[in-house]
Amino acid sequence: MSTRPESVASPGLQVRGLPGAFPGEGVSPTAISSQYSLSQAVHARRAEYTRSHKIRVKVGTWNVAALSGTEKDIGGWFVHGKGISEGLSGLSISEDDDSNVGEDVMRLDRDNVEGVAEQEARRTKKQSTIPKNDPGLLPGGDDVGIYALGLQEIVDISSATEALRPYNDPHPAKKWKRAIADALPRGYQLIAEQQLIGLLLLIYASPTVAPTITSVSTTSVGTGLMGYMGNKGAVTARIILGETTRLVFINCHLAAGTEKGTLERRNWDAAQILSRTKFDPVTDSGVVEDYGEGIGDEDFAFWFGDLNYRLAQLPGDDVRRLLMLHTRNEYDIGQRSEQKIEKELSKPTHSMIVREREARNRSSEDSSSSSATAVDQLSQHSAASSTTLPTTDAPDPYSDPTSLQTTLSSLLPHDQLHLQMRSRQAFYDGWQEGPIDFLPTYKYDVGSVGMFDSGEKKRGPSWCDRILYRTRRDKLEYERRFREEEEARRRDAEMEARGLDRAGAEDEGVLYDYDPETDGAGDDESYAEAAVAEVDPEIVVTREGFEDKLHLDYYTSHQRVLSSDHKPLDAVFTLVYEAVMPELKAKVHQEVVRELDKAENEGRPVVTIVVDHHHRDHDEVTNSGQNSASFEGVNFGEVRYAHSKICSITIANTGRVPATIGFVDRPVEQGKPSAVSPPWLTIEFDRQRDNHNANSGALREYTLQPGDAVNVELTLHIDDIRQVRALNVHRERIEDILVLRVHNGRDHFIPVRATWLQSSFGRSLDKLIRIPEGGVRRLQNQRPSGSGNGDDNQGVKWSAPRELFRLTEAIEELVERCVAEWNMTSMGVKPPWEEVVGWPFAEQPWWRRGAKESEELKLLVREALDTDCALSPLFPAEVSSLRRAEVVAESLVAFLRSLEDGIITEALWIELDKIIIAQEKVKKQLPDEDKRALILDVLSTSPTHSVSFSFLTFMLTHIVSEIAPMHQPAIASPRPSTDTGSRGRARTLSQDPVIARRQQIERTFATTFAEVMIRAPVAMKEKEKKASEERRKEVVEVFLRARTEEEA
Repeated sequence: MSTRPESVASPGLQVRGLPGAFPGEGVSPTAISSQYSLSQAVHARRAEYTRSHKIRVKVGTWNVAALSGTEKDIGGWFVHGKGISEGLSGLSISEDDDSNVGEDVMRLDRDNVEGVAEQEARRTKKQSTIPKNDPGLLPGGDDVGIYALGLQEIVDISSATEALRPYNDPHPAKKWKRAIADALPRGYQLIAEQQLIGLLLLIYASPTVAPTITSVSTTSVGTGLMGYMGNKGAVTARIILGETTRLVFINCHLAAGTEKGTLERRNWDAAQILSRTKFDPVTDSGVVEDYGEGIGDEDFAFWFGDLNYRLAQLPGDDVRRLLMLHTRNEYDIGQRSEQKIEKELSKPTHSMIVREREARNRSSEDSSSSSATAVDQLSQHSAASSTTLPTTDAPDPYSDPTSLQTTLSSLLPHDQLHLQMRSRQAFYDGWQEGPIDFLPTYKYDVGSVGMFDSGEKKRGPSWCDRILYRTRRDKLEYERRFREEEEARRRDAEMEARGLDRAGAEDEGVLYDYDPETDGAGDDESYAEAAVAEVDPEIVVTREGFEDKLHLDYYTSHQRVLSSDHKPLDAVFTLVYEAVMPELKAKVHQEVVRELDKAENEGRPVVTIVVDHHHRDHDEVTNSGQNSASFEGVNFGEVRYAHSKICSITIANTGRVPATIGFVDRPVEQGKPSAVSPPWLTIEFDRQRDNHNANSGALREYTLQPGDAVNVELTLHIDDIRQVRALNVHRERIEDILVLRVHNGRDHFIPVRATWLQSSFGRSLDKLIRIPEGGVRRLQNQRPSGSGNGDDNQGVKWSAPRELFRLTEAIEELVERCVAEWNMTSMGVKPPWEEVVGWPFAEQPWWRRGAKESEELKLLVREALDTDCALSPLFPAEVSSLRRAEVVAESLVAFLRSLEDGIITEALWIELDKIIIAQEKVKKQLPDEDKRALILDVLSTSPTHSVSFSFLTFMLTHIVSEIAPMHQPAIASPRPSTDTGSRGRARTLSQDPVIARRQQIERTFATTFAEVMIRAPVAMKEKEKKASEERRKEVVEVFLRARTEEEA
């Protein structure tokens, strides 16, 4: 049962993103992979591709108190294991070690180590304070596979500027990384780093270990000011070693102080770090975890840093004086630090500890009374430690009442951290710590080996700096015991509620006699032996099912590092783990894939797909391309703008069992919407789907019985002008892949492709005027260049696009012919230009008669434009002049709408619009002639657009004159329209019906062409939008009125 505290709600969006802030909410988990069966099968054979490895992991922690020069000591103590005082640490060089240095040589080297007095005397901020000639006692260098270092207070967190900084300053970390890199052997790599204001976590790995580390994830949790600032908190890293073993490293700095409430705040900080630490999901061989891991999901965890737990219920000054009775032995008589310590000890005091020490100094008898109180025992140990110890036959330090170890053993029961662990307030769920055989790591005078805080506050010594560790087995064992205790309490509560405790007391009949004093005597030892024989206490079964081992080899402080008021602390572990051998795993993976494929093929459905390469819509080049013979997918051949092409495929069930098929979402690039097919392709089956009553978004599935087949029709149609532009410049290609899923079978991938024929639609005027004779199809395998900014005119062929010239010329001729033919053959019948104002450009319902015929005719028009052919001869003889005029007119509107920059570009319109708005503010209106001159003057800056504008307005005025001549009899308008001027005010139509009808046509034309000719910014407000539309219509209409004025 997990005892992790519940996640704390975020204080708000305003604090997210700050160093150590609460994690964001609403993050959707990464989609989980579906390859579980394969992964499980490979995992079942893990013994075939894993091999046992053994490395050392060194974990170090140091509060550097933002003091300069501390970085000069980091390589000496952390990498090379120097700066240890054997007399004050309980560490002996005779302990078992894998070092190649002999014990005699090591002892000789230790004899040459610089003395304490010389070391303290030469201390400066510009050089290392490590004792000279110190060979180092702990494993280091390339004997260690992973180095994990946690630093605290690399900046002054007591400064409000640093504590409230909303971001991490990376500069202080650089000097630490540089110092460690200089000390490490060649080839070691920094694999993880994380900083939170003054906290810094650095993890390095050896050249052989680093390549096997994956899934590195780091995070920060701030617990300082307001509960989330980064002056306190933790930086954490998760790594996976050898693809099998999860390691987590937590470097923290908890709340400081000895005042009331600080202990509870430290516990709260630790709980916050546990609940708010989240790592990225792990990806392994394509399988992605569906959630990010936290602390507790790993196999091995190391929690270290300045935890700030103190010694409870002991006067700090008494503890200082007591411990200095031991540290003074490090100095020769008369040395400066020795004199300072003696001065401290000689001060009069009423402390029971001091009185006992003085009494013991006057007595020559051994004082170890078992009836002494806890403080009496401390006094006995203190007094005894001031005497001269024998040089031979020294007793066990833990049984010698005069030894430092006995003194420490008397202090440790008052350690707040141990008390909180025992009372299950913090670090109780499996966390453990090595034996503490070293002096408290805090607080010392900077530059001193053994002088505890002599300043004004005289802070009591404490083991503030700690290194804890936990294995997965430790955590699971705690959870098991916790569940048993909960179950026992539940049963006791039920029995009490049912009154069974009283009933049992009254029941005189018993089934057997039980004497707790004698029954089972002697069984404990045999049971313990059986348990040890059954399970190796060091074996840890990891999440992946491997059996690893972790052993603590060393745990000590570096007493002779002088550059901070904290002493650095480190621990060395031996880790034995199973690591994946990539080449062996790849071999097993291939074998498993073959086995699974064989098993699946025997009973899964099988379909065969046949592509019809001889469809009626296929042209000659569809299957005659260079790569068509080898192309196994659907090839539509050459496709044109707004022209549909159809291909067919047949799907047959060639297996022995029914097959349920359906197209599913195909793989797409990131950021693009997923769908069964691309927007330009539709899929139609020749039968009803199985789930035809389901909603439209449901997967369309079709079940085929053995021997059955279904025909699928694929229709390709490209009419999105944005895609046309991309195809014209080769930014996109008509290629995609359809995914046909066979339920319980394999997916079939059907490639689809086509060859795009260049189109004059969707281009800019600047590019169109550079197209040579022969049309845009001559550029089929080229990319037409256009300056786009008018810097040079190289390549310009025409003053205006030939396509525009051909369209306007053809419409003029066709309209003239329509009017003439109608007048000769249809007397007494209203022509369409009298029925519909705006003919031949206005869309009307009757246009839709013969829609298929219209599409075919428009295709002919577009093809003529793209190949630079005349429009008149392309129409079949049976097509009337009226129909031809309507088709060409519709093609012209579509062509103008597709232009990339329009006839009047956005830049030209912005300039023109400013002038028009300025004129509107003047009460006196300009004459139409002045308006036209003003517009042409603005357009003259872009000759191509000016000429094109003139082409269109001349064509429109010519058509108006043809269909509404000034000399014709009055005709009532069948569809009167609301007529407004350029400023949104209603214009008064002429009293003359002929002129009034002509005005209506002019304004209808202006409305249609202003929309497709002018590119204007999108207005945000509806009122501004309508006003802008009216101004654009006026720009066109003012040129159409010119002809009316002339004829009038």
